[in-house]
Amino acid sequence: MSRNDTRSDPAARPRRRGPGLGRLLTALPLLAVACFTFGGSAPAGMPSPESVAAAPDRMPGRWSLGSARDLLAVIEDSAEEGLNPSDYNADALRAAIEASRKGPALDALATASALRIAHDYANGRIDDKAALDWHIAPPADPNRIAAGLAEALDRDRLGPWLRGLLPDNDQYRALRAAYADARGDEALRGRLRANLERWRWMPRDLGDRYIYVNIPGYRLSVINNGIEEASYNVVVGAPRTPTPQLELYAQSIVANPGWTVPHSIVKAGGTRGKGFRWIRNPDGSVSAWQAPGPTNALGRIKIDMPNPHAIYLHDTPNRAVFARENRALSHGCIRVENIEELAAMLQGGDGLDAALADPGKTKVFQLERSVPVYLVYFTAQADPDGTVRPLGDPYGRDKALLAKLGAAMEGKLQVAGR
Repeated sequence: MSRNDTRSDPAARPRRRGPGLGRLLTALPLLAVACFTFGGSAPAGMPSPESVAAAPDRMPGRWSLGSARDLLAVIEDSAEEGLNPSDYNADALRAAIEASRKGPALDALATASALRIAHDYANGRIDDKAALDWHIAPPADPNRIAAGLAEALDRDRLGPWLRGLLPDNDQYRALRAAYADARGDEALRGRLRANLERWRWMPRDLGDRYIYVNIPGYRLSVINNGIEEASYNVVVGAPRTPTPQLELYAQSIVANPGWTVPHSIVKAGGTRGKGFRWIRNPDGSVSAWQAPGPTNALGRIKIDMPNPHAIYLHDTPNRAVFARENRALSHGCIRVENIEELAAMLQGGDGLDAALADPGKTKVFQLERSVPVYLVYFTAQADPDGTVRPLGDPYGRDKALLAKLGAAMEGKLQVAGR
């Protein structure tokens, strides 16, 4: 129940002895070129060159002026995604193109810019996602991004490849259109920009059937082949004990669960007067355990999804909380209204009713196939008709995210989407 750049346009300086800068750049590994061009730091989120074994070794002369123009067009369009084109060396790249500059200097500049925007499109601009309680793995591996760039240049498909790294779903498209339409309303644009960034953090393939819990919306949805199969009100973590953002897998249904109380709840005095049994552990510590039954804090059903944060979906004996508008009340786990219906949907219902009829006895039903569960935090979301609704921000995370994201590009915005 608890949870726990400085950017420059490099120029080759000829020398009488040893390799010139241009020759050196063409011999460097792909990500090393990026490090050099961006003043010693690789594109956001990229590992050091030594850690990248699968990246293409060299890209000598691979950047034509045509490819550089395609890259610049994508960079300029990044403003539509709530990003800032100046973060991708747009001015230096434009100057190089206008001067018809080719060779090692253009190769180094364009490679670094392309890797950086590819990373931000594929994995999001912000690297330290854990500081925002995001614990879902990045969608794309940096090695694959580097290899994809080389292949896109070889096949003259740089623009489509870069744009294809963005999320391809109705939510992202609706948020992007709303972002374009909200010019002049900077508060709304900021919220939409934060949520566009969060979608870039999401896995690109969520699965055919999955559970989706949007914390600010206080709702759990079962999505089957893109269609909402069922939806339930939920209670989420309180601001002092927030629900983390996780990708989990539901593996079993527990009927009439007992509850081993997390130490944080014991320490906060959450076991007073509730009939707990105290157990001394081998290491000398003491745990509190609550037997299954009508007053158990987990209610009659727990949906288990093993994870180090000790987060799961469960019932509650206090059903009145689901009528509240603000349902950020728990120690971190997700309480689900009508969870018996959800459990039967996942498990098939075979034997579940009989098990629930004996409230003092715990029984575990393993699911035939684990179900992905996404606990996410989107403060704006699109309805099925494409209308975007701002939601609350119970944990105050938009401000922190936007501070990390940096200033937006508020120049000319051409179109809302592609």
